[in-house]
Amino acid sequence: MIPTVESDKVEFKTTFNDAVIETLVAFSNSHGGTVYIGVNDQAAVKGVELGKETIQNWVNEIKSKTAPQIIPDTEVNEFENKRVVLLSVPEYPIKPVSFRGRFYKRNGNSNHLMSIDEISNEHLKTLNTSWDFYIDPNHKLDAISIDKVSLYIQKIEQRTQSKIQILPWEFLSKMEIIREGKLTFGGFLLFVSDYCLISDVQVGRFKSDITIIDSISLNTDLFTEVDEIIAFIKKHLMVEYIITGEPQRTERFDYPLDAIREIVINMVVHRDYRDSSGSIIKIYDNRIEFYNPGKLFGGLTIQDLLSGSYTSKSRNKLIAKAFKEVGLIERYGSGIYRIQKLCRDYGIVEPVFEEVSGGFQVILFKERLTEPAKDTAKDTAKDTAKDTVKDTAKIAISKNQKTILELITKRNDITAEELVDIVGINLRNIKLNISKLKANGIIQRIGPDKGGYWKVLDK
Repeated sequence: MIPTVESDKVEFKTTFNDAVIETLVAFSNSHGGTVYIGVNDQAAVKGVELGKETIQNWVNEIKSKTAPQIIPDTEVNEFENKRVVLLSVPEYPIKPVSFRGRFYKRNGNSNHLMSIDEISNEHLKTLNTSWDFYIDPNHKLDAISIDKVSLYIQKIEQRTQSKIQILPWEFLSKMEIIREGKLTFGGFLLFVSDYCLISDVQVGRFKSDITIIDSISLNTDLFTEVDEIIAFIKKHLMVEYIITGEPQRTERFDYPLDAIREIVINMVVHRDYRDSSGSIIKIYDNRIEFYNPGKLFGGLTIQDLLSGSYTSKSRNKLIAKAFKEVGLIERYGSGIYRIQKLCRDYGIVEPVFEEVSGGFQVILFKERLTEPAKDTAKDTAKDTAKDTVKDTAKIAISKNQKTILELITKRNDITAEELVDIVGINLRNIKLNISKLKANGIIQRIGPDKGGYWKVLDK
C-alpha cells in the first residue's frame, strides 16, 4: 500500500528529477526513506512511463550527482493498473552526503539545507569524535597550568580512593587531552592558565530588563568558571532561616542550589564553543535565565528532553568525560530530569527549556507551587478544552497564565501583542508565561508565528 501522507521517511513525486535526488540525499543524512515516483502530493497514483533503461539511467544519474555516491534500492509496483517506482535508501554510514555540493537533511516532510555547523557535526559524529578532541593549532602546551592539572588529578584520586602513579603530562596523554604531543581544544578550555577568549561567560544581577546592579565577566578554565558562577548566583539569592528545633537553623534559598549547579555544569559542558557569542546568565527578582550558544545537539528536540525518551549525545565528548571523572557529571543524559525533580521537590514551578536565538535557554522561576506538580507526560486525556482549563489548576499555573489560557481557548489565533493589551503585562512577560504553559504540556504552537495557531492540549 502507498502511505497516505508524506513524512520524514516518505516523499511523493510525479516524475524523476533533481528534486528526487535531493530527497534521497536528505534521507541518507537522516534515517533513510523512500521516494514514490508516480504519486502526487495528495497520495493519488498518477503512474510513470518506463522504458527499458529508464530505471538504470535514474540510478546512474543519482550516483553521478551525489558524494559519497548513493545507490538506491529500486522496486516497481502496480497500483490501480499504473506503475509506481520506489527508490529507497538507508541512513548512510558516512555523513554528510551531498547533492551537487549541497547538503540536505530530512525535517518532517520537507528537506532542510544544512548549515556549516550541521555539516561539521554530522562529519564528527561519523568519525565518532567531537570538536574538543581535535588539536588546537593556536595554543601550545605552555598555555595550560600544570598546577590546575595536578589539582584535577588530586580530585580524581579523592573520588576513586586510589593513587594515580603517572606524571601529569602522561596522564593528559592517556586522557587524550594531549594528542600527538599537542594540546587539544578541550585541553585548552579545561586547564588554560590565563585568559581564554572562547570561554566567555557574562553573569548579571538585574533589577529590570535594562538595569544591572552587579555583574562579573569570566574568561578562564571551565572548572573555575563553574565555581565562580555558582558563588556569584548564591551571593544574590534571598535566604530564609527555618527553625526546626535542631541546634543549628536550616537555610532555605529562593531556588534549589543543586538545580542551579546542575544547570551551570550543563551549560559549561554542552556549550558550542565554536560559536563566537558567549554564555549569559541574568538574575532577576523572580527568575534566573541561563543562555548558552548552540542549539540542542544530535537532532534532539525540546519534546525529547521533557519526555526523557532520548539517547544522550554530547557535543563535547572530551570535556564531558573530564567532568565525569571528578564526579561533576553522574550519568550522561539525566541532567534535565534531575533539574525538573529538584525543582518539584523544592516546591517551585518547573523550569522552562527552550531554543532561542541560535542557542539553548533555561529559565528557573522563584514561584512556589500551590499544589504538588504532576508529571505532565503521564496526565490522562480529557474530552474538551474546557476540561483542560479546569485541570491546569493541578499543575499550579499562575493567574496570568490562566487568563492567557482562557483567551487562547476562546480564540486560537490570538497574538502575543494582543494578549499584552488584554492581560495588562508587557510582551516579555507574556512570552515567559506562554513558555511555561508550553513547557507544562498545556498548549502547543501549530505552524509559524505568523499564520499559525495555538492548540490547547487535553490533560
